[in-house]
Amino acid sequence: GRVLRQGSLGLGESYMDGWWNAERLDEFFTKVLAAELDRKVISPLSVIFNAITSKILNPQRKSKAFEIGERHYDIGNDLYEAMLDKRLTYTCGYWQNINMRSDNLDRAQEAKLDLVCKKLGLKKGDRILDIGCGWGSFAKFAAERYGATVLGITVSKEQVELGNKLCQGLPVEIRLMDYRDLGEEFNHIVSLGMFEHVGCKNYREYMEIVHRSLKDDGLFLLHTNGRNTTGLGTDPWIAKYIFPNSMLPSIAQIGKSVEGLFVMEDWHNFSFHYYPTLMAWFSRFDAAWPALKEKYGERFYRMWKYYLMASAGSFKSRKNQLWQIVLSKNGVSGGYKSIRLLN
Repeated sequence: GRVLRQGSLGLGESYMDGWWNAERLDEFFTKVLAAELDRKVISPLSVIFNAITSKILNPQRKSKAFEIGERHYDIGNDLYEAMLDKRLTYTCGYWQNINMRSDNLDRAQEAKLDLVCKKLGLKKGDRILDIGCGWGSFAKFAAERYGATVLGITVSKEQVELGNKLCQGLPVEIRLMDYRDLGEEFNHIVSLGMFEHVGCKNYREYMEIVHRSLKDDGLFLLHTNGRNTTGLGTDPWIAKYIFPNSMLPSIAQIGKSVEGLFVMEDWHNFSFHYYPTLMAWFSRFDAAWPALKEKYGERFYRMWKYYLMASAGSFKSRKNQLWQIVLSKNGVSGGYKSIRLLN
């Protein structure tokens, strides 16, 4: 009854309240989403309200840009240090030719960072912009391995403080900044897992800012989660507890936002790789819980487990996607060489 009345919000909150359990929560969501049960339940008013709000009020406007940092990324570096790989990379790993075991998370994340650098053709001396840089994992990797100079921007105070500490001694600067305040030019631009916070009303402005900030012969690599159909807003439970003011873009929305600004050089979907990434994050989080539980509490544990396992199911069922898109301003002379395998 709670699910029928409240939809996904009721399902998630009833799990947090301990009303039900599942031996394999990831498989539960894989089966639910593959059977499209979420579409067979009448949408509650919260879903309708969320869509209207996204369309009319622009919840991702500049005045609200720092909310996601405060409510998600600033909740505690100890949580993320326990859950993520050694570089604190909070995006999908690249498991090509890597055994999909949780103890290989470091390898998969370094492979993803190297893949990004190779897709950009990164070389020593390049100045790179990283929009939504997290704790500086890409910035540090690009500086150490490729000799790049990197400016990373984020809306999280905790990420700025720890990220600058981790990148100390390298040509890396991490700033607390909204992307709309950019006014510099770069050889290449990357955005890994930040576009999900931009919002459909701001997609075009975002792309115009990237276009203005990119040198004429540069490349822009957009790494983002995506959805199979165009929609507005996000899941009500995710919006309330995990990612406020977020939404996943569709192919059509991204295409419309870049039209007339960029040439699409490459579109790479490796969404299934998010399943082992999320399972590795949960394994590490679960193992570290005895040291975290006094600070965060049992209800947080159930909330965080639900978030990670529901996300894992959404990717395993192929309802959510993970895209890396390479864009140029004028087209790469002689054509762009797509990269999938790493040496």
